[in-house]
Amino acid sequence: MQYKYLKRGGYSFGFVSICLCHVLITDMIRLPGLLISCRTHRHLTIFRHTLVQVCHREPIMLIKEFRIPMPLSVDEYQYGQLYAFSVESLNNTGGGEGIEVIRSEPFKDVPMNNASHSGQYTYKIYHMGSKAPGFVKAFMPKGCLEFHEESWNAYPYSKTVITNPKFMKENFQVTIESVHHAGGPNVENILNLSEEALKMREVVHIDIANDRISSKDYKAELDPTIYRSKKTGRGPLEGTWQKSKPLMTCYKLVTVEFKWFGLQGRVENHIMNTEQRIFTLFHRQIFCLLDDWCQMTMEDIRKFEDQVKKELDKQLKQGEPRGMTAE
Repeated sequence: MQYKYLKRGGYSFGFVSICLCHVLITDMIRLPGLLISCRTHRHLTIFRHTLVQVCHREPIMLIKEFRIPMPLSVDEYQYGQLYAFSVESLNNTGGGEGIEVIRSEPFKDVPMNNASHSGQYTYKIYHMGSKAPGFVKAFMPKGCLEFHEESWNAYPYSKTVITNPKFMKENFQVTIESVHHAGGPNVENILNLSEEALKMREVVHIDIANDRISSKDYKAELDPTIYRSKKTGRGPLEGTWQKSKPLMTCYKLVTVEFKWFGLQGRVENHIMNTEQRIFTLFHRQIFCLLDDWCQMTMEDIRKFEDQVKKELDKQLKQGEPRGMTAE
């Protein structure tokens, strides 16, 4: 058999060998654009040996910092974020797919980002199913499209870690660190990155009013250039709206580690593109739901979250899949 070799990060490696070792090993395995046949124990041994050699090399992480200005105060954003996330969870759960909340409880004195933090811990499972992109479903076995999310919300700082313990295990992790800060998107190292991490970081600016939205994602009722809050008088957001007050910025540092060579670049880039899409749509929603949450107390928010959790448990077991799908 002839192998074609690819270059990534200065290393050459056999794409066929690596893909085969990472997928469930059967007599015939199909990947996008690739059909691999393997029938002998000797072949499997060679493939595993190749995999071990390659995976001892340090993979390259993808790091992007998304900066999202919002026409809110830092205090207001906390309420809007919590409320909008609960609403969006309901909109994306049904028919065995969506969000399952396992735990939600206070935490205290957890070291993160060079400081000790206290706040609210949540543990959720995202049941992806049909929502996953086709190329991901091609190499992940049925029943393994579950992503576990642990989140430590110590507002104005928070940290979220997403893993796939059923299949990818230590080979996959997405970490999102967020800081919410008054003013515009001009603080250059608000998350205290090392010099090495700063060299790897790419900064992406998101404008909830002026960035282009795909036709399938667009909803007029969630368009900041149309919406005007009756209770606060804010909006529509037009032109140089970022010069108005109040103004705060959400800084989100996303680090993606996907350690399967050959698929690494494609998966990491897809995840980053998806995060940018989610951040854009979610923050448009926070602003356009302003009248729904602007007068809520934190006690109101927690009660709403409890109600949503009960409804999510029901929706997950019935109806049809709903909400956002992969691009």
